[in-house]
Amino acid sequence: MNNRKVSNNFRIYHRYLGFFLAGIMAVYAISGIVMIFRNTDAFKVENTVEKQLPQDISENQLGKELRIRNFKVAKTEGQKVYFEQGVFDRSTGTATYTEKRLPVILESMTKFHKATTDKPLFFLNIFFGLSLLFFVLSAFWMFLPSTKIFRKGIIFTIAGIVLTLIVLLV
Repeated sequence: MNNRKVSNNFRIYHRYLGFFLAGIMAVYAISGIVMIFRNTDAFKVENTVEKQLPQDISENQLGKELRIRNFKVAKTEGQKVYFEQGVFDRSTGTATYTEKRLPVILESMTKFHKATTDKPLFFLNIFFGLSLLFFVLSAFWMFLPSTKIFRKGIIFTIAGIVLTLIVLLV
């Protein structure tokens, strides 16, 4: 097989794999941007939640049961326990509080993005990662090494690697 034929084959594989993965690349791009803001309230919507709990639950257990990070009781007045997000009424066992969550579609995207081996879709994440690695490598077979565009591509590659190392090490 000559170099031109190899180059053309890689272009074809690169092109059709790119078309095939366009949707999943969009999901990863959007969820990646959303995840950058995960420690803020950006993109989140506020919901009021009402949950029934045992009336005799301790204040320590209350935060765990409601799954509120850094839970702190602000004050207790009679049967009511007040905390930053809401109130727990011991007489009824009802906790009423607000929580901020991503809209359903963004929540699904970020869960998919963060998949681990205990999720059934982790094989798709591995396939996607390997496909991205193929895109990286196949880019070097898109043009013949003797061409001007290939040499410019190598310069851009070196610049990108240097930038990546600076970002990782600083």
